[in-house]
Amino acid sequence: MTRDGAGERLVVRDEGPERLFIGGRWVAPELGHYEVIDPATEEVVGLAPEASREQVYAAAAAAREAFDGWSRTAPEERARILARTADIIRDRAGPYAELARAESGATTATARGMQVAVGAARFDRYARGALEPVEEPLPPQISQAGPMGKAGVLGALAVRRPVGVVTCITSYNNPWANPAGKIAPALAMGNTVVVKPAPQDPLSVFRLAEALAAAGVPPGVVNVVTGSRPDVGEAAVDAPDVDMVSFTGSTAVGRAIAETCGRGMKRQLMELGGKGAALVFDDADLPAAVAGIGTTFSFYSGQICTAPTRVLAQRGVYERLVDGLATYAAALKVGDPRDRATVVGPVISAAHRDRIETYVELGRKEGARLVTGGERPALDSGWYVAPTLFADCTSGMRIVREEIFGPVVAVLPFDDEEEAVALAADSDYGLIDYVWSGDVARAFRVAGRLRAGGVGINTVGRNMEAPFGGFKQSGVGRDVGSYALHAYSELQSLVWPG
Repeated sequence: MTRDGAGERLVVRDEGPERLFIGGRWVAPELGHYEVIDPATEEVVGLAPEASREQVYAAAAAAREAFDGWSRTAPEERARILARTADIIRDRAGPYAELARAESGATTATARGMQVAVGAARFDRYARGALEPVEEPLPPQISQAGPMGKAGVLGALAVRRPVGVVTCITSYNNPWANPAGKIAPALAMGNTVVVKPAPQDPLSVFRLAEALAAAGVPPGVVNVVTGSRPDVGEAAVDAPDVDMVSFTGSTAVGRAIAETCGRGMKRQLMELGGKGAALVFDDADLPAAVAGIGTTFSFYSGQICTAPTRVLAQRGVYERLVDGLATYAAALKVGDPRDRATVVGPVISAAHRDRIETYVELGRKEGARLVTGGERPALDSGWYVAPTLFADCTSGMRIVREEIFGPVVAVLPFDDEEEAVALAADSDYGLIDYVWSGDVARAFRVAGRLRAGGVGINTVGRNMEAPFGGFKQSGVGRDVGSYALHAYSELQSLVWPG
């Protein structure tokens, strides 16, 4: 990597365009390269390879060939390699974070702390995970009769085995933590992987592949293929050698992947869209609720599926909550993510900015009250959206029902607990909801009635050992912590005469 004269901006690497990583080798792409653009400057960060369908199939075949050896590698060796990968990432955290900032548009602090650092932490976590027990003894069963005749006692053992070749299709909002959260547990369980990063910011994943190779991952265990065309992802799903697909992205794309997986009976782990409801009761700590909901405006510029974008406020605090959110949003500095004072950076592309702006205009037409934001920030370059707050919304509005994936919050009033729960349930999504109430008993009671994979009670924080995944259209399966080890394994039962 090189820098410009100001010592700040990442530019194209001196050694030339990226290559695919297949079977432990850096391979020239058959279909050339495409540009990766900095969302803040609109300048070229680097060139990413355009893989052919045949090269994606070759990556899956390399993973298949490597699977037998890797799956039989001692857990201690897998743990050592994963821990070494974490160390290498931390050693190179500076340039890695700069690259992540440049290609994703994240602020420097986010790129360092929430992207690269979390990526390293996940490799550390699954270095330990590789050593977790995979066998569960089951109670002996007395069989009154069976195919072998008279009664007997049968012992049994449930054992988790690797699934095989796993395709990991990752999201653009976190080019380090999201791939690491798939690759590390998959490798810990003895699987091999084909990684297909989001086309907008794939360069960080090549740095991750370099770290894994330097840590001693055998050839073929990790493969990286990229492309700006849909057929690259399609090939990574339908390749005959692939046994499982782990996908983070939109519900629409998830449905298409699920259809393909269904035809091949391939395992799936799907983390899809979200439209998190934040239920704020009259007795809530309002400053805490405002700060938590306000993360929608700043964290990845709202480009995160766990954001509390659908705010349900009890009437006693409704206007105060709206005023508090408006004041909070207006105070956030929007601008260059390299500036330490910046809180809200750009969104990932011009096309996505236009999509968000279409929703803002739609909110106006639907009759919602635009409290703050809604305009395009007056900056010389970059794809920015001002933190935007709508009030007086109703559950039928599209800005309330559909995932916008940007710094846009919609607020609806409610009268009592029953109405709040009903409004929260009136959604196709069910990833993470939130409850703010000073009555802890009520908060837990309401949480138990919400149809969501997770519920934050007086917080937007996450415990990274808690299972993560969604109800309804928000996904299939659970990962994070030991649940990820379960997700990337199959259960085998061993039975014997006692």
